[in-house]
Amino acid sequence: MRVSMAGWALCMVLVLAALAGTVAETRYEKFLRQHVDHPRTSTLAAHRYCETMLARRRVTAPGRPCKPTNTFVHASAEELVAACSQAPDATGFHSTPTAMGLTVCRLRGRDTRPPCTYRSRQLQHHVRVSCLNGQPVHLADTYAPPQ
Repeated sequence: MRVSMAGWALCMVLVLAALAGTVAETRYEKFLRQHVDHPRTSTLAAHRYCETMLARRRVTAPGRPCKPTNTFVHASAEELVAACSQAPDATGFHSTPTAMGLTVCRLRGRDTRPPCTYRSRQLQHHVRVSCLNGQPVHLADTYAPPQ
């Protein structure tokens, strides 16, 4: 069977378009990739959690500057989606009704060039998110439960 050059090119364009469709992620999917780790991933060396997770989740990557801070929420995606049904505050953010387990990763030092090394801190905080179409798309900040 002979395939013309035009037919082959069309086939390749269709394959590449299909692949591009599977690679593109929605803002919600990006939020999940960058911020949700439920249940918390155990790493062989606990002190390497941030470096491992940020690399594994493609938050840090070769050739890109280190992200100064990133927070992983150890709650289900459904619990974060539920925050979007809460009334927004004066700035338009939605808060989780309960505190959640978090790991906050902060870059060590001021140099943002790889290799990236982070300090991690475990917290129980409420999470504030911005929502789009009933789904969280941005982690604005976290705050301690009222005493």
